Amino acid sequence: MDDQRYLYISAYEKHEVRRYQIGDKNGTLVAGGNGKGAGLNQLNDPCYIFVDQQQTAYVSDNNNHRVMKWNKGAKEGIVVAGGHGEEDALTQLYYPNGLFVDTLGTIYVADSSNNRVMRWPKGAKQGTVIVGGNGKGEGANQFNYPRGLSFDRQGNLYVVDWGNHRVQRFSIE
Repeated sequence: MDDQRYLYISAYEKHEVRRYQIGDKNGTLVAGGNGKGAGLNQLNDPCYIFVDQQQTAYVSDNNNHRVMKWNKGAKEGIVVAGGHGEEDALTQLYYPNGLFVDTLGTIYVADSSNNRVMRWPKGAKQGTVIVGGNGKGEGANQFNYPRGLSFDRQGNLYVVDWGNHRVQRFSIE
């Protein structure tokens, strides 16, 4: 839900994201809606959504291995992280899930199949690994398919480590 009390829903199987007001039955299309695909006007199994104060929607485009930015009213999105295949290079994501965008436009994304969390500064062509990336495992510096993430007011990062059935907290500089 954004600051204006709109609810955003990712319709995974319809490959779109819609915004709803209370009592609205159809919603407004904000991302995708042009069938399954990899075009800039398409999504392929969108999952997590982050909406900023300008109602810009950031979408984890899971099966396209990218994060898309959809400005309010846009007919096409912009690839802001990943989109270069599904491996572990710093330009790539492998099934991105949870995401957060700070006030500077820096994107934090749970790169699930790479078992890491990455940070992509605004306009960056590649990200940096901020936690994880040490293979799949149960260690304090490892994940088993991280899914969700969030920050608290002190700047601590919380990561849902789905495969290990835990939530980990990290102090991020």
